[in-house]
Amino acid sequence: MSYYYKYNFVSPEPIYSIVKEELKSYFDTGAVDDLMFPTYLDKCLQKMGRSSYVIAEQTLDISGYEARLPDNFFAVREAWMCTEIPQLPYQTANSFYSQAASQTTIQVSPIISGTVPCTNPQCTTGCPTCMPDLIQAVYKTNQQVARAIRKEYLLKPGNISCQGKCDVSYTDAWQFYTNLPPVHEFTPGSAGYDSFDIRDNKFVTNFQCGVVHIIFYATDYDAVGNQLIPDNYRVREYIEAFLKYKVFETLSNQINDETFNQIQAKLAYYKQLSEEAFIMAYTEIKKQDAWTKQRRVRNDLQRFAQYELPNRSSRYGNGWNS
Repeated sequence: MSYYYKYNFVSPEPIYSIVKEELKSYFDTGAVDDLMFPTYLDKCLQKMGRSSYVIAEQTLDISGYEARLPDNFFAVREAWMCTEIPQLPYQTANSFYSQAASQTTIQVSPIISGTVPCTNPQCTTGCPTCMPDLIQAVYKTNQQVARAIRKEYLLKPGNISCQGKCDVSYTDAWQFYTNLPPVHEFTPGSAGYDSFDIRDNKFVTNFQCGVVHIIFYATDYDAVGNQLIPDNYRVREYIEAFLKYKVFETLSNQINDETFNQIQAKLAYYKQLSEEAFIMAYTEIKKQDAWTKQRRVRNDLQRFAQYELPNRSSRYGNGWNS
């Protein structure tokens, strides 16, 4: 089981507005613009690492040793080989009541009175006069959730070469598996029997068909195409300082009313400010939450358990069970 902290992601548009408002004299004169802001934002997120990207999950259907990756894929965090479970789907505990029937509904109340439906085309009030015993139908809907796959083992990253594109003949073991079912076949030239590779926006495995559940880092965008950022104060402060630094770097390469020394002084100030903000943001995203600290404390308590005497039932005299 994987443990990770999921940030709330927000649009960077408020940060863009703050930068343009605080440096409005430069933007009003047209000396600089916000055309490069998305590129600068991408540099900030890449510098902070993969922890600044959205963590998403998806199931891939492997066919012909490969499967297409999602469009917002950035990097793999975990990849699990899954097997099929021959069990029936289970019914959800929630129910939805409505007046419209579908394939997964059960009629609770009758829709006709005495097995006689209403045939009056002028009736629009629910048949209070022509059919006084008519009761409005109510339908109860329950959804079903498929239960078909189960995680088996974690795949390892490696280099995999397809048989048709590989001229290396250092192993011919694949020839002994050609008569087995497709699920047991593997790709020649792979680094291991449980490895995977990513190339050409495809997830390549060493088994011909199957199901892989991946947890990956994704790039998510808002309604206007801005890449989302973590909703963290230190991260937002770093992005704001970096954008201001890039604005003055652009101004230093242009001709403007200010002297060269004035622009260089502002450039040096905002560069130092952005570097200090990056240190604070990088430290913030590396902090452990309460659940991570709890798991690591438990691991530390069991670190030297293998060296203890077998007949000892307590540790360090505090009454903790070994």
